[in-house]
Amino acid sequence: MADGSSIEWTDATWNPVTGCTKITAGCDNCYAERFAERWRGIPGHPFEFGFDLTLRPDRLDQPLRWKRSRMIFVNSMSDLFHKEVPFPFVDSVFNTMEEAHWHVFQVLTKRSSRMRDYLQRRYADRQPPKHIWLGVSVEDARGATRIKHLSEAPAGIRFLSVEPLIGPVGPVDLSGIHWVIAGGESGPGARILNIEWARQIRDECARQGVAFFFKQWGGIRPKSGGRELDGREWNEFPSNMTAFG
Repeated sequence: MADGSSIEWTDATWNPVTGCTKITAGCDNCYAERFAERWRGIPGHPFEFGFDLTLRPDRLDQPLRWKRSRMIFVNSMSDLFHKEVPFPFVDSVFNTMEEAHWHVFQVLTKRSSRMRDYLQRRYADRQPPKHIWLGVSVEDARGATRIKHLSEAPAGIRFLSVEPLIGPVGPVDLSGIHWVIAGGESGPGARILNIEWARQIRDECARQGVAFFFKQWGGIRPKSGGRELDGREWNEFPSNMTAFG
């Protein structure tokens, strides 16, 4: 768990699972894989096995030890809804998040149908906690199905991470979506973000009343291109921040 994060839209990260497998073009230049594989084969290192999917039950209680409220990005180095993460372990992660109600948890996945089905079962007879935010990654128009799955999922806050944005998303229905993060790719081989793709998403958010956060243009380094879109930074967050009350 990292108390402090360079990710502009969160405060800290918590990784009860690490490692993943690629399923979309948005995964091609995965920063988490690139970082983890640097340490493969080093005995005793947390990433001794590189980016192989690994459950880390010893980390499950970490958020309970932090008494000051934080926004916590869950599994920045994995995907909680990966098919090889058993649902009893997902239950344990959600149990911790529900107990640590003084934090805001941000859960992001590309496995949107698995997340939707899980949430529909877990919250079939009760309201989902407002301090647990659920999101999906959408890199271009081919990922639009994930938005539909998210809209069908019970969640206190629903959000999109349109990053890395590698193609136009097109007109989208943001009904039931509270927040959209957009940004370009960074690192070796980073693909260029077309300004019109970013503008289209921003304008859809404005038209449909959804908070918009522009994270970065990207490049060889995350900060290479800065964060301004049409002369300003866009730092909007969902209006429902009652979890910090």
